[in-house]
Amino acid sequence: MFSAAAYAAAMRDVRKGRGAASNRSGRYERHRREAFDDGWGTIDEEEAPLRTEVRPDASRTVITRNQSPDIGFDRSINVYRGCEHGCVYCYARPTHAYLGLSPGQDFESRIFAKHDAPAQLERELARPGYRCRMIAMGTNTDPYQPTERRLQLTRGVLEVLERCDHPVGIVTKSALVTRDADILSRMAERRLATVSISVTTLDRDVARTMEPRASTPARRVEAIRALRDAGVPVGVIVAPIVPGLTDHEIESILEAATEAGADRAGYVVLRLPREVRELFLEWLSVHAPNKAKRVLTLLRGMRAGRLNDPDFGTRMSGSGPYAELIAARFAAATRRLGLERRGPTLDTGRFRPPSRDPAQLALL
Repeated sequence: MFSAAAYAAAMRDVRKGRGAASNRSGRYERHRREAFDDGWGTIDEEEAPLRTEVRPDASRTVITRNQSPDIGFDRSINVYRGCEHGCVYCYARPTHAYLGLSPGQDFESRIFAKHDAPAQLERELARPGYRCRMIAMGTNTDPYQPTERRLQLTRGVLEVLERCDHPVGIVTKSALVTRDADILSRMAERRLATVSISVTTLDRDVARTMEPRASTPARRVEAIRALRDAGVPVGVIVAPIVPGLTDHEIESILEAATEAGADRAGYVVLRLPREVRELFLEWLSVHAPNKAKRVLTLLRGMRAGRLNDPDFGTRMSGSGPYAELIAARFAAATRRLGLERRGPTLDTGRFRPPSRDPAQLALL
């Protein structure tokens, strides 16, 4: 499946604690980078640790809107571009190409932060004509990635949403979400907050290489318990399901999440858009070469012969017999465990827009 040369090339670029095995050029870059031995032997030297660099994101808006027919929200907030979690399969990786950077190691080491996100959110919520609907967080990059521990931009956004009684739904792979249990529990009392924890695998060794800087599987399960104890509605998302690698864990993940207090569940099958395809193939060649052929064969069987299906309706779940088998197993497990219910309906009627002029007192 993979040549010795391809394996050697992938191994050469591996950085400890990083998910992508390379820093391949983005599709909009004028030049493509390739390692080359100039005769001095430096190509075989161990690379220095790849440090994370946080830069300011000067975007003029903080709320992003979409019209996708197969997701349950029309607006979202992502306070970070790029994600230090380094999940090799992350479908958001190709967005770094728009910045002239690599969807590979650049995506997980060059992070852009919207430092004014809370203030910008207040301005957008105060605009005349704004209509309240749930804002989703964690839809592109994780709102609780490691740099959030220091910058606290996600917490700042939640503080604004709480003041305005604006509903929010969060998806994360990080146990750091429990830091904000105080805000989330108060919002949950007013039907304004819900959280979903994404669990890919319970195998710590697989998680260490596939999503190296995300919380360990055990800590994610404990985060479900902590949020449940704080009164926050919390579900589990088995995502992504990697056929031939993690699909055998579907039932065990759901059982662990149920025991911890999850009240609902969902799943997403592995997606490999654009540059993610080659990055995932490199990861397989380095970390799971003996399983690569089966993984790719099953994946093609679920994607109409391709490695990726961008079509609405099937991109999340796949199609074909193996996709139907996964759907049936998931449905049977959620019925047995009582996880088939939908998430809570959040209250949009409480919304109170912030004053457009902080110096002007409200009349009522």
